[in-house]
Amino acid sequence: MFPALSGDPIRVEIRRSLGAHLAATSIPRRTILLDREVLRRAGEFERILVHEVFHFAWVRLGNPRRRKWERVLEAEFARHAAGELGWSAEWRKKKLSASVIRTRTPAWRRYICESFCDSAAWMFAGLSRHDEFTLGARFRRRRAQWFARNVGDGPVRI
Repeated sequence: MFPALSGDPIRVEIRRSLGAHLAATSIPRRTILLDREVLRRAGEFERILVHEVFHFAWVRLGNPRRRKWERVLEAEFARHAAGELGWSAEWRKKKLSASVIRTRTPAWRRYICESFCDSAAWMFAGLSRHDEFTLGARFRRRRAQWFARNVGDGPVRI
């Protein structure tokens, strides 16, 4: 079930084309742009929109909860977890190394954010299956538990 949201409105616009991207978000402008391609496949609009909305939640999550999320991902890396819950996190994950994670580089922090947003889309978009949901079941369960403890039913600050 999608959690309640709290915060100022976010403007969502469908555009004819965003080039190579399906979506773009501006946190300061409180705007989400979606490529019309997201309307062609059942569930894609919801999945991409939830992902983008959770970028707003990420910046308001607070450092303690962001660090807890980071620890979930560090544990996955220690267990060599393959896959992700969306392409935006997966391509970033494939480029990471142990030293990037250990030193918490910008590439690692971008991956953490994208993984959070993809995981939220997996949790709340209402899709039971998608070809981008490639993370193993035991790791999905751990992420779901994290969301239950740290996001719950909301309200999620956006």
